[in-house]
Amino acid sequence: MPIDAARALAADPRQGNIGWDHKDIQLYHLGLGAGLPATDPDELRYTLESKLHVLPSFATVAGAGMAMMGGLAAPGIDVNLAHVLHGGQSIELHRPIPVKGDATSSAKVAALYDKGKAAVIVLRTEVADADGPLWTSDAQIFVRGEGGFGGERGPSVKEELPGRAPDRVEERHIREDQALLYRLSGDWNPLHADPEFAKLAGFDQPILHGLCSYGMTLKAVVDTALGGDVSRVRAYRTRFAGIVFPGETLRIRMWQEPGRVLVSVTAVERDDAPVLADTVVEHS
Repeated sequence: MPIDAARALAADPRQGNIGWDHKDIQLYHLGLGAGLPATDPDELRYTLESKLHVLPSFATVAGAGMAMMGGLAAPGIDVNLAHVLHGGQSIELHRPIPVKGDATSSAKVAALYDKGKAAVIVLRTEVADADGPLWTSDAQIFVRGEGGFGGERGPSVKEELPGRAPDRVEERHIREDQALLYRLSGDWNPLHADPEFAKLAGFDQPILHGLCSYGMTLKAVVDTALGGDVSRVRAYRTRFAGIVFPGETLRIRMWQEPGRVLVSVTAVERDDAPVLADTVVEHS
């Protein structure tokens, strides 16, 4: 069978060394739309090396990222990449990410769920440096046509939004060239750059990376609800509910609760079509 759950779960973690410095951080932040206005002190924290702090979602691209694709080559996993969707992403921060880092990365298949007509693979990456653990990242990978292997169905994580108006509503415009810039941080999928490839995938034009929307949303939450303090973020999770195109606008609704912010993200120009759902930022 394409998925051998027992073999995949028993496989040894894939380990490697990763590193980054201020240039990687700055490039990632620019790919999220940081730096406008260019001289704004709040934006300089994302773009100027002497003032730099690190948005925690950088964990998804650190060391050129793409642990997700490596995980899909793990023992017991043999799937058609054309049937693969990035269904969700979560990060748990053990401490703030340094501007310059040398770390070890350990990636494994942490769980496999059988949804009947599809499988969900949870790929977990744990990163640590000489001072100890930095972050744990889980990518939930949805694989069409690979269910029915007899595994557990798995949990259904649903975040009910409060029945009141959001405490904050922010809009973030996606530049026409934003996907082209974001992909320089490590995701070279032509779906986000090549119009002909996008058409083969069923889209009228290239779409924005889901993890770019993910990072843009966290930046909006940090900048508005958390006073610009990236060190307050403890964990961040989302489910990718839909696509968004370069040139469109994200509408980011926030509900603040003790210790967390609930978030809903939609595409303004397409009648608030869902982009991110079940989204939570846990904070100190």
